[in-house]
Amino acid sequence: MSLERTQGSCVAIRTLSPSSVSRCPHASASSSDDVTCGTPTWIGRGLTCVCFKRKGTYERICINMTPHQEERLRRLRHRMKVYFDASRPDHQEALRALWSATYPGQELHGLISEQWKEMGWQGRDPSTDFRGAGFISLENLLFFAKTFSISFQLLLKKQRGKRAAWEYPFAVAGVNITFMIMQMLDLDASKPRTFVRAVFLQMLSENEWAFDLLYCVAFMVMDKQWLDRNATYMEFNDVLKSTRAQLEKELLMDDVLRIEDMPSYGLLC
Repeated sequence: MSLERTQGSCVAIRTLSPSSVSRCPHASASSSDDVTCGTPTWIGRGLTCVCFKRKGTYERICINMTPHQEERLRRLRHRMKVYFDASRPDHQEALRALWSATYPGQELHGLISEQWKEMGWQGRDPSTDFRGAGFISLENLLFFAKTFSISFQLLLKKQRGKRAAWEYPFAVAGVNITFMIMQMLDLDASKPRTFVRAVFLQMLSENEWAFDLLYCVAFMVMDKQWLDRNATYMEFNDVLKSTRAQLEKELLMDDVLRIEDMPSYGLLC
């Protein structure tokens, strides 16, 4: 990787040959390729440095976040910490909005109803399925339904490819995808530990909806891998792991500066 991003914030990724840089003080002679060389350290004032050893070269990423980036990260972290509360009117309204966006013109009989099973919730009360990822997982589903309605409906109705007899439940899969992305980006950590997180922070500074867009891409990638593997429900976790690996690979591509630049973004319609 030979990439430098300094517009609007200090985010730099560089690949240096071992002869042109002193050895990372955290690395040991036995460090293997593709592993982190030690934990993040502070270099200078307010500058975070993470060193990696990959394929015989050392890569360093340094982030000095601007107030703009910090504010957007703060807002996203706040969204991630909001639990779904079935007693809150705004959360109830979001559920109704999801139903309306998913089934236009079809009346919802209640926030607790057998109808929710049609969408892929585990029971009559969808609020019980949000415990793993919180309110943001509902926001993600609603964003997907409103922004990419054709793709959303294709996945909901399982209209692409040859489907398994035992399919993944759509809505519950969506909650799991939100949780997977939260883990992958590691946004709650006080210091950056991966290039993926650092690259995403730059994308977030460019587009406040970067997390929601990444979610939509992730859902499409997951479904594509599901079909490619001819998977069944028991293999869902394996598919989710391979989905994460594909997202990480694409986020680290040199020419991917926005979510829209990811090759898999083209799956959306």
